Amino acid sequence: MEHKHYRSVKEIPAPPRFQMSFKAHLVWLGLVAVGAITFLVSLKMDADRAWHNYLLNYFYWMCLGVSGVFFVALQYITTSVWSTPLRRVPASFLGFLPVALVLLLILFAGTHHLYEWTHHAVVMADPILKGKTPYLNMPFFVIRNILFLALWFGAGLLLLKKDGEASALSKNRKISAIFILVFAVSFTMASFDLFMSLEPHWFSTIFGVYTFAGMFYSSMAMIIIFVIVLRRQGVLAHVVNENHLHDLGKLMFAFCVFWAYIAFSQYMLIWYGNLPEETGFMIRRTEGAWMPVALALLFGKFVIPFFLLISRPAKRHENYLLFVSVWVLAMQWLDCYWIVYPMLNAKPVFGWQEIGLFLGFMGLFVLSVTWVMQKIPMVPMKDPRLLEGVNHHQ
Repeated sequence: MEHKHYRSVKEIPAPPRFQMSFKAHLVWLGLVAVGAITFLVSLKMDADRAWHNYLLNYFYWMCLGVSGVFFVALQYITTSVWSTPLRRVPASFLGFLPVALVLLLILFAGTHHLYEWTHHAVVMADPILKGKTPYLNMPFFVIRNILFLALWFGAGLLLLKKDGEASALSKNRKISAIFILVFAVSFTMASFDLFMSLEPHWFSTIFGVYTFAGMFYSSMAMIIIFVIVLRRQGVLAHVVNENHLHDLGKLMFAFCVFWAYIAFSQYMLIWYGNLPEETGFMIRRTEGAWMPVALALLFGKFVIPFFLLISRPAKRHENYLLFVSVWVLAMQWLDCYWIVYPMLNAKPVFGWQEIGLFLGFMGLFVLSVTWVMQKIPMVPMKDPRLLEGVNHHQ
């Protein structure tokens, strides 16, 4: 990979604007149509499976959308320079958040198929669920989850509005500091609402960190894929080199280890405590027909990526990183599947329903993200830290 050292910003070739071809648009729109048709047909055949599948994909892709805003905020509060040339790639992920809001409104229509706490008769007959009604009730559930998306999207817009301007660096750093604090609470609550409340008797104080670890781990994989694709198309060809990929790869490797640490911590604490209200969640997911899925997560999301990414050359080779990134994204989907689907069936089920809806959500994500990419320059040429970021080496 070419690595040229520039002496001034004027020497950096002006990057072309990103443009998606008409044929590519048709392909991604076709995938959206496949997803919509799959979901509608699934609703007729098995509504419970359709809604569990919908929730799984909604949470998976929503996390990737908000992860871009989180990554940008993280770069600002840490005053990172190396990420300056590629910072607008994750910033573009916020384009999916308005789409996620529409998808969330659709999800509200299926809550009766997903959450037992939405059934009045069940709640009235269960003292534990009855005691949780001040929090687990539909009006509050709807309001707070819409508010979360609005806050995340609003923060992303503020950070992107004057991104790259010297006068905005201090302001964006302050916005980022506030956003990080709000995000920590709101994302934890969203993961409680959408995933943990599938089993309202179960609770884990570490679950929010677990979902965050998976979110950031998979977001690094998605950022790497977009950065490599944009570099090959010439958009980032002169500003991103193997050293930038190395840093992205190091972050993905770090969160591979962090996710494993949090996953083990959650399992160990539940096993050691041996409390009935906690153990049911793990028993359903680590015994019987679900044990192979749990083992697949252990090896597929930690052991294999750990050894694939541990060497320095592995984090500096485009094709290699692309493969590992796709692998990590697949394992993150499997993780969400492992959380959601045991509430649907005593054994794993996988077929055209899961494939079709995943493709539909993927089409929506790519179209919304690339729409933003086509509206803004992908390299902040006015950023005073750009030259140092482009010349980044290690």
